[in-house]
Amino acid sequence: MRVRPGRAQSLSLPIMRLVTGADVDLPLRVLHGRDDGPVVWVDAAVHGDEAVGVEVVRQVLADLDPRTLRGTLVAVPIVNVLGFMNGDRYLPDRRDLNRSFPGSPRGSLASRVAHLMMTEVVSKCSVGIDLHTGSDRRTNLPQVRADLDDPRTRELAEAFGAPLMLHAPLRDGSLRQAGRDAGAKVLLYEAGEAWRMDPWAIAAGVRGVRRVLALLGMVDDAPEPDGEVAESRRSGWVRSRGTGLLHFEASLGQRVEKGERLGGLFDGFGKRVRLVHADRDGLVIGHTTAPVVNRGDAVVHLAELV
Repeated sequence: MRVRPGRAQSLSLPIMRLVTGADVDLPLRVLHGRDDGPVVWVDAAVHGDEAVGVEVVRQVLADLDPRTLRGTLVAVPIVNVLGFMNGDRYLPDRRDLNRSFPGSPRGSLASRVAHLMMTEVVSKCSVGIDLHTGSDRRTNLPQVRADLDDPRTRELAEAFGAPLMLHAPLRDGSLRQAGRDAGAKVLLYEAGEAWRMDPWAIAAGVRGVRRVLALLGMVDDAPEPDGEVAESRRSGWVRSRGTGLLHFEASLGQRVEKGERLGGLFDGFGKRVRLVHADRDGLVIGHTTAPVVNRGDAVVHLAELV
């Protein structure tokens, strides 16, 4: 289907047919600007339990007019349709879609969905923004993960304006790696918790996407920066040295020093059995939201600042 300049069109790409005979499609919306410009994609819910990005896409689209847009925006709010319907991170075959790119037209279900996304969306774009949240029972500070050694990607990450930009290695099979291999500049946005609509994570994502579109010359105005953008090239999780009920005392975005107390573990009677301390200087960019942690569980994610 052809989308004319100055128009927006919703499309559906066929994925599979259910045992009931109903079709499952990949929904997307194309905003084709009246004037020439870059072709950009923004996607969410590659993991089916990540809802924040879906709302980010909705709000971004609500604020754009293809009659004044320069270039083209391809929005895919729910990539893992089957997982999202069930609130499940994975596809029904238990494969992680974000380890299945670039996919194959004759592979597993995950591989076929990945191939569809690559051939019909990613291959046509020069820039992509992949929206994510923390995994099950983890929450993340708004952050952009990208190849900061690439000058253009770094420029896009700085424009996004999240509190942190993290130089992150590419993961085999990820959409970010496949997009890079296809010639696109890709940002991965992380914020909030799985299967929640965290307003602060949504707001930061909407502002960030808008700033990137402004940098690319697709829109004229963008929100002012929220503040200083910190940079990190290394991060790691503090793991629990005991088992108990976690009383977390730090907060997302807090700067801590090595040895600083981050919380404590208590037994069912309220007796403290262990303390949790920072193992490095850094910024709190994620933490568990689970009330009970076992020895060895990841508790706090700290990013070392440049």
